[in-house]
Amino acid sequence: MSLPTILGLSITEIIGDVALKTYANDGGLLYLGVGVIGYIGVVILLIINLQDSTILVVNNGWDGTSSILESLYAYFILGERFDNYFQYFGMISIIIGIYLLKIPISKNHPFHIPKNK
Repeated sequence: MSLPTILGLSITEIIGDVALKTYANDGGLLYLGVGVIGYIGVVILLIINLQDSTILVVNNGWDGTSSILESLYAYFILGERFDNYFQYFGMISIIIGIYLLKIPISKNHPFHIPKNK
């Protein structure tokens, strides 16, 4: 697990989420296809991130980075805002939490395909 692979996992999830939301509300097989492919990517990246790591760190890193990235999207693209300053403090707390997880910048070992038993 590394910061770039956790970010990739979060971005892939966001792409899948946005495509499936569009499909759910407006239809369109293209959006359904992008959503399904996005979630196939999520499964692949989750396997990569879980290799030689723990569910605790991967899940919390994924949730935190996903929350930050989706919040930035909502803030800058959709124009959404929080209702009070405590909510902004909550986002700062998430950023501090990701730092405290000590997610490495690069992986210590290369990915290998698991053996089937």
